[in-house]
Amino acid sequence: MSESESSPRIGQVVRIERGREAGQYAIVIEIADDGSVLLADGEKRKYDRPKKKNMQHVSCTSFVSPEVQHSLQETGRVTNGKLRFAVSKYISEQVTDLAKGDQLDGERRCN
Repeated sequence: MSESESSPRIGQVVRIERGREAGQYAIVIEIADDGSVLLADGEKRKYDRPKKKNMQHVSCTSFVSPEVQHSLQETGRVTNGKLRFAVSKYISEQVTDLAKGDQLDGERRCN
């Protein structure tokens, strides 16, 4: 796996592995220089108050929301509705299709 594949991208859905919100999904809205990312889900964590997480504490998925990515690149902001939609779309398409106990193929540790 190359460095670019394991690095999180803006608009990418990640699974939180450590902390109070472990097991929940969020979207990367910013990548900090100190090895951390800012996450929001539009519901519990709004765009205006994102959660700062160490990249080692999240698992990257292969799903990148084009709506969120485009909005952040064009305007520098994204609506909480778009964040909620992207997370629910990922969960409905990927997570609920799996049998209980199976691991997602597209998840891996972010570096």
